[in-house]
Order: sequence, then structure tokens, then C-alpha cells
Amino acid sequence: MKFEKVEHIKVTENLTVKDLVESMHKSGVMQAGKIGKASQIYLDMYNDDCSIFLGAAGALIPGGMRELLIDILENGKIKVFVCTGAMLTHDLIEALGDKHFKGHHLMSDSELNKKGYDRMYDSLMSNQVYFKLEKFFEDNISYFENKKMNIREFTNLLGSLIKERSILKICFDKKIPIFCPAISDSGIGLMIWGQLSKKKNINVDVFDDLKDIIEISWTSNKCGVFYFGGGVPKNYIQQAMQFSPKTASYGIQITTDNEHFGGSSGAPLREGISWGKMDENGKFVDVHCDVTIALPLIWGYVKSKI
Repeated sequence: MKFEKVEHIKVTENLTVKDLVESMHKSGVMQAGKIGKASQIYLDMYNDDCSIFLGAAGALIPGGMRELLIDILENGKIKVFVCTGAMLTHDLIEALGDKHFKGHHLMSDSELNKKGYDRMYDSLMSNQVYFKLEKFFEDNISYFENKKMNIREFTNLLGSLIKERSILKICFDKKIPIFCPAISDSGIGLMIWGQLSKKKNINVDVFDDLKDIIEISWTSNKCGVFYFGGGVPKNYIQQAMQFSPKTASYGIQITTDNEHFGGSSGAPLREGISWGKMDENGKFVDVHCDVTIALPLIWGYVKSKI
């Protein structure tokens, strides 16, 4: 048997992200090797005639990833974006001028509650943001009234109302559809429910845009998937691959979950072959790492090459 040797990573003065990731790729093993492989797969997707489906879950905006997400959506040839309602809520909160703050995971949650702060591990957010969110929807609710729309159309309309640089605005400007199947499970969902309780006529069909994402997968020459975390966004994209004649030719998943619990967030991409979601001859990799560590490295490498 013949094997390639592990090339050891060297850190030198003036090391660039590109050089570091290339060195990780040459090491070829463990999660450093996976980050290197993921970076090359993204570059292959970017340079191919491929529709890239991006799925994002988790506290990425409280985790400092907002500008990275905006940059990838703006420059990464993303065809479809699927995310949680919480992610759009955190994006809208910052677009309206509020911020997330540094805290500590051992802070007293009782004291934080008394002082009006919500904790996401060691990131904090003031409860006051909900007053500004509520006012935003009160001021703009006429745009949503007396219209029948699906969730993709709802998020597109929402993006059209935002002036500040944000995920919602970039997707509107770049005509990237945002699918958010669990949008009711969020601050935005609560705000819309609050308007409905005032007898506002808002009609959002939660099933209708399934046809839109499946049509994109059907009509694409090739498909690639890129997952930050898993959950609903991952599965929503995976089922579009399952009901398309073309399975995904490329795939990257960054996750901290484990496959042996059987959940979608930990399921390796190769498991999707059994469902007809992933091409058995495709290029794909699972990176077991915190997204806030892996994503800056992967995108930093790809951006340096494009």
C-alpha cells in the first residue's frame, strides 16, 4: 500500500489566509485538512456552471459573522439562501441601528434578565430591540396588507424596505431568493403575529414557495450545497435536491453535531446519497468545526482566488 505523506503546517511571518489554508489542505488530515478541502470545493463550485444553495442556521450574527455572510451573498455566486427566522431577525435588528454586545457565558442570567439583556452563550442583545422592531412593522405594515404572498415574496418585500447594508438588502439587490420556512419561529414572526392580532389582513402562504426552490433545482445545470450548521435550512435544501432529477454535485457542511444521534444537523453529506439528494460521484466534505472559525478561513481563501 502507498500513501501520501502528511505535510506539516508551518506558520511564518506575514502568513496570509490563502497560504494558511493551502498549508492546511496539504496536511490533508483531520479538520485542518477538511477546511482545506472545503475551500477547494467551494472554488470548484464557484468556477463551474453551478447553482449554489446556501443554508445557514445558528447564532451566526450574534457570533460576529454578519459581514462575512453579506460578503458571501454579494460576491460568492449564491443562487439561493435558506436561513432561520432568527437569523433574519438579528440581521434586521442591526439594520435598524441596534447592536450585539460582548458578554461572558458565566454571567448571571438572573441579573441579565433584570437589566433587560438576552444571552446567546457569550453574546448579548438588549430587549429594547423589540420596541424598534415593532415600530418598524407598524410603520411599514401597509406594504404587507391585502396581499397574498409566499415566504420568499415576503422576505423580498422586507428587503426592499431596508436602506442599510444587510443580508436582507443584499439579497433584494442581487435578486437572491430568501427561503425561510420557519419564519414564524422568530422575532419577525412575533411582530407579524402582533399585527394580525390588530386585525391586519396579512396573508403569507407557508407552503407555496416550495415550488420555487424545487424549480430552481430542476432547471439548474448543476447544484452545489453549502451548510452552516444544519436544521431546517439544510433539510429544506436537501428535499429540493431529493425531488429534482439532478442530485447535488458539490457539498460542504460545517457542523458541530454528531451523526450517531440521527439528526439532520449531524448527518454527513454522504448519507444524502441514500435519499437521492447527493451525487455519489460528487465532491463533498463535512467539516466538524465551529462555523465562526471555519467560515472566515474558507471564505478568506476563496475570496483571495476569485
